[in-house]
Amino acid sequence: MRKNSIKNIRVNEEVLRELSAILHDEIKDPRISQMTSVVSVEVAPDLKTCKAYISVLGDAQAQKDTLTGLRSAEGYIRRTLAKNVNLRNTPQITFIIDQSIEYGVNMSRLIDQVTGKNKED
Repeated sequence: MRKNSIKNIRVNEEVLRELSAILHDEIKDPRISQMTSVVSVEVAPDLKTCKAYISVLGDAQAQKDTLTGLRSAEGYIRRTLAKNVNLRNTPQITFIIDQSIEYGVNMSRLIDQVTGKNKED
């Protein structure tokens, strides 16, 4: 199975949907921020590993605490994912903080500041 095959794209979408539901509905760890969302998921073609890119709204400490909480709940998340998604192998999940949304907001703010100064001149 190639990395960008139709099957792999469908598996990625299904795992993304289920991980989002698990994080939103079933995880009760106080370290995990309520403003946590799964941005994207990359499941390896052999279905053994999975990289889950998450976004946390908040400061650096909230991101660090959320990542710690997710890593400690990884076994529960994987077991729940195995129950909900019918795959040959349930992938080992690696959580990675995705800073792209924060970066985009920051860049948008900087662009607004520059265009605001140009309008005043």
